Amino acid sequence: MYKIMTAGPSQVRENVRMARALETTNPDIDVDFVEYYKSLCDKLQAMVNSTGTAYILGGEGILGLEAACASLTEPSDRVLVLDNGVFGHGFADFVTMYGGQPVFFESDYKKAISADELRAFLEKDSDFKYATVVHCDTPSGMLNPIDEICPVLAEYGILTVVDSVAGMFGEPVDVDGSQIDILCGGSQKCMSAPPGLTMVWVSDKAMEAMLARKTPIRSFYANLLTFRTYYEDKWFPYTMPISDINGLGVAIDNILADPDIYDRHAKIASATRQAVTEAGLTMYADGAYSNTVTAIEVPEGTTDKAILKVLKEKYGIMISSSFDVFAGKLIRIGHMGESANAADTRQTLAALDDAFAMEGISLKCSLAAAFDKAL
Repeated sequence: MYKIMTAGPSQVRENVRMARALETTNPDIDVDFVEYYKSLCDKLQAMVNSTGTAYILGGEGILGLEAACASLTEPSDRVLVLDNGVFGHGFADFVTMYGGQPVFFESDYKKAISADELRAFLEKDSDFKYATVVHCDTPSGMLNPIDEICPVLAEYGILTVVDSVAGMFGEPVDVDGSQIDILCGGSQKCMSAPPGLTMVWVSDKAMEAMLARKTPIRSFYANLLTFRTYYEDKWFPYTMPISDINGLGVAIDNILADPDIYDRHAKIASATRQAVTEAGLTMYADGAYSNTVTAIEVPEGTTDKAILKVLKEKYGIMISSSFDVFAGKLIRIGHMGESANAADTRQTLAALDDAFAMEGISLKCSLAAAFDKAL
């Protein structure tokens, strides 16, 4: 087995794996399961300070992003797409797929979205039904200040859809305080459960907008309204993946039992970044770093594939390369959830020390030693 230090999925604790092996009931007709599902949704609401409604959907995290766009978008709706990364830009595909008209607010891919620059843009054009925002743009490790961005959008009456799949529970998220209308998360990042589930938090305003549509939602599986009355009806729109949800329930409890979770992520991330910088390597983002992912520029003289091969084949450690506009340019260490611990991160950096040496890349100091010193 490999040690998973990728930018998601993350490592999974044994109690989560065991929960997924429990004997299952029929979730379609067992009212006890409905109550259990509701209890998890209630916990999720409290964990991100949401007075809206949380739902757990049977599908990988991307389902939540598509479902948000599918459920809000009507033909010809203008949608503002905040674009400073691969996933930020990619939201436009969902908007177009469901008949909307994406309009880009483009920003430097090395910098976080500026709330002031966004406000200046909106002063000239604010006729948008909703806006899409990425919290942590995972391909580059970029972190956007959703607590500043979303309130600006709310000033102009624009609903917000926030992708925090790779951010939440490694970075604080306050749904009500940040005036987020739909928040999207996934099971496989800082939740430290296997891939297969997405969570969405829906504000009352977003629900009202869905109910006020003039046209039907052009999807069934990606239709958030199908879940709206599940608890009253004791009926789900499709058979829920009960084993996955059992595992998620334990993962949620693991997080709730970890009061230092945000400090832990911040400490590990900061020490990693300091080690990278002291070793003479280059962080990608210009200061807007997520505490869940560290993206490092591949130095001249080697390739991302060569580095990843050494780590995987010699040390049994998996880290990530990147893709799209960053293909071949970055390697990424995921210190998220169960993977955000000193021992595994140090082991990964020590393996990188060796990989760079094997590739003939001279570092100014040992990554592992600099990490230990920074801690």
